Amino acid sequence: MISNNCSKVSLPNRNAIMIYVFVFLFGFLQFSKPIKGANLKTDLLDITQDDNRLQFYYLWENNYTDCIYEEKENADDLGKKTYFPLLDSLTIDTVMNTSKIGYTDSQNIKFHNYNSEHYKNFTLVWSDEFDGNTLNTDNWTFSKGDSGWGNNELQNYTSGDNTKIVDGKLVITAKKVDDHNQVGSYTSARISTKGKQDFQYGRIEIRAKLPSGKGIWPAIWMLGSSISSIGWPECGEIDIMEYVCYQPDVVHSTVHTTAGSGGNSDGNSITLSTCEEEFHIYGLSWTKEQLVFYADSIENIIHVYSPVDKNKNNWPFNKPAYLILNIAVGGNWGGNEGVDNKIFPQTMEVDYVRVYKRDK
Repeated sequence: MISNNCSKVSLPNRNAIMIYVFVFLFGFLQFSKPIKGANLKTDLLDITQDDNRLQFYYLWENNYTDCIYEEKENADDLGKKTYFPLLDSLTIDTVMNTSKIGYTDSQNIKFHNYNSEHYKNFTLVWSDEFDGNTLNTDNWTFSKGDSGWGNNELQNYTSGDNTKIVDGKLVITAKKVDDHNQVGSYTSARISTKGKQDFQYGRIEIRAKLPSGKGIWPAIWMLGSSISSIGWPECGEIDIMEYVCYQPDVVHSTVHTTAGSGGNSDGNSITLSTCEEEFHIYGLSWTKEQLVFYADSIENIIHVYSPVDKNKNNWPFNKPAYLILNIAVGGNWGGNEGVDNKIFPQTMEVDYVRVYKRDK
């Protein structure tokens, strides 16, 4: 059950309210109890699949204020979208407080999902379960070098010395070479499916356990396959999971485009208190309309990227992309508080990488 208090700073004299509901999912909304004095829009809605966005707009004469309801009890007041767990039903208590009129009431909204298997109607189309003795080079290629990789990173990426398969898991290890904090003082691995496997739309899930220690920067991410011809950020970058270890237990999901990249990128983070001790699923649901990032289940959403007016600057995600797994050392973000040389070696373990397509 979710509740949120919404307040309007300045209100007109009348308290007639119209509530507009925008929902995109399989299902409809049923208002079982109207707000006192409100004109409630209760039409059943046709729902567009793959999006589960719910937003209310309260219209006071010509002034709008909106109340956002989220799965977690941290709803913001204005301007952000809402994403609900994909359940068969969900009851939400909404409370509206008006500072001048001083009236409070609530309504219960029952969410009915026609298709309880909504996010289960997928077929596994590609995976690497890491069940061999060595990395499958039909799926992955090594990136090599100590060029800093555009982020002033310090590691030298090797072509196999820092990866191994152990008990059905890929283990990427960052190692210390010397006691300096400079380029080449560390080795690590960066593997990608570039030139071997491209992906577009569907669900992508990676089950992984993350390293720890100041200066370590593991990532699970994607780059547009057109990067060689049009460059970055025009090709688009999808950071399914990034972890800067000087911020323990906080995982990030981010999108980079021409419209916003680097410090102006579009992203969010969540607290995942066992990300260093336990395996978690880091997932992406990618459709023609949006990117939904989540941890462990589609109901635990980290971030959603869905520009309303899509164009080549903010939506290069209508083209294929390839996957990348790596651990960086130092760098503009990962090394923001330096590198602790006492922590090495550090590993990221990957249980599997799986790609699903929606059944037609």
